[in-house]
Amino acid sequence: MKTTLIKSGIKAGAALCAAVMLAACNTTNQNSAPMVAAQTEAAPQITAEKFEADRKAILAMTGDYKVRFDFQETVSFKSDYALKERYVTGAHEMVRVIEDTGEFISLQHILVVGDGEKVPFMPIKHWRQDWQFEPAEIMDFIGANTWVKRQVSTSERAGKWAQIVYQVDDAPRYAAIAAWDHSDGTAVWTSPKSWRPLPRRDATKRDDYHAIAAVNRHAITPTGWVHEQDNAKLVLGGDQPELLVHEIGVNTYEKFDGFKTEIGSEYWAKTKDYWKAIRDEWNDIFAANTRFGLTIQGEPEELYMQILGIATDVEEGNKSGREAADEAIAVLHSYVTTNPGSVRERLHEGADNANGEAYSR
Repeated sequence: MKTTLIKSGIKAGAALCAAVMLAACNTTNQNSAPMVAAQTEAAPQITAEKFEADRKAILAMTGDYKVRFDFQETVSFKSDYALKERYVTGAHEMVRVIEDTGEFISLQHILVVGDGEKVPFMPIKHWRQDWQFEPAEIMDFIGANTWVKRQVSTSERAGKWAQIVYQVDDAPRYAAIAAWDHSDGTAVWTSPKSWRPLPRRDATKRDDYHAIAAVNRHAITPTGWVHEQDNAKLVLGGDQPELLVHEIGVNTYEKFDGFKTEIGSEYWAKTKDYWKAIRDEWNDIFAANTRFGLTIQGEPEELYMQILGIATDVEEGNKSGREAADEAIAVLHSYVTTNPGSVRERLHEGADNANGEAYSR
C-alpha cells in the first residue's frame, strides 16, 4: 500500500472508521439562470415558477445538520437468509453549494467528527450529490463496479432533474431522473428504481450480494429534509439478478448548529481546488467513454483512502493543490478501466483474485 494510504490512516482513515460513511466554501452564484433547454411540442418546458420551485427545494438541502441513519431489513427472499440487525447511527454533517449554474447544482457533504477531547475534531469529505435539469445522458451502475453511459430521451427528461451521487473520492455511485412534486404542501423528489453499489456499512462486512436496486425519496421538511430509501439487495453473476432481501432506510437531516462547522469550512477552503481537479477528471472519463469501471471489486477503500490521504497533504500545506491533483489523478487512473468485461466475468474474476489476495474486498 502506498505511503499516502498509511498517512491517511492517521487522520482521514481513523475518522472514516469512527464516523459512519454510507457510503464549505464561499458558494458560487445561487441565483437562477435562464432555462436553455429547447422547447418542443413533444416535451414542453416546465413553467418558470415550477423551475424556480424545484431549484428552491434542491438548495433547501444545504445547511448544517444532525443526521440519523436508520436501516432495517424487512423481508427475506431466501430460505437460508436471516434478516440482519437494524443499523442506526448518527453524525454531524454540513451540506454546501459548490457550483450553481442555474440548471446544474452541486452539493458537497462534509462530516465533522470528534469530541475535541478524546477524539480531535476532524473533517471528512463525504458524498456529493449533483442535480442536473433535463440531462441528455446519465451514468447507470450495472454491478461489479461498472458504469455505462445511457442516452436519455427528450420525453424521459422533460421537466425532470437527474440526481447523480458520488463516492467520498468523487468516483461515481448512482444516478436517476425524476420530477419534483410540490403538491400536498411540500417538495418531494421520488426516483424510479435504479441500481447502486453496496453502501460502506455492508461492503466492509459482507459479500453475499452485489448491488442494490433502490427507490429514493428526498423530501423537504420544516426542520430540514429526509432521504427515504426502498432497497432491494440483489445477487448478481447468474442468468438473472436474484432478490436476497428488502430493506427500508430513513436518513433524517435536522437543522443543527451545535457543532464546529468551521472545521469543515477550513478544510474545504484549503482543498476545494484539489477536489475540483478530481471532479473534472472523472467528468472527462465519463465524457470520453460509454462504459468504464474500477479494477477492484467490493468496497474501493484502497482507492479512496489514497485520494483522501493526498487531500490531507494539501490541507496541511505539505503539497500544492496542483502537485497533489496530479498525483491523485495518476492514482485514480491506476484503478480505472475503460474496457471492462461483462458483470458476470468481472464478478467471477474478482472472486478468483480475492481468493488469491490480488483484489481488494
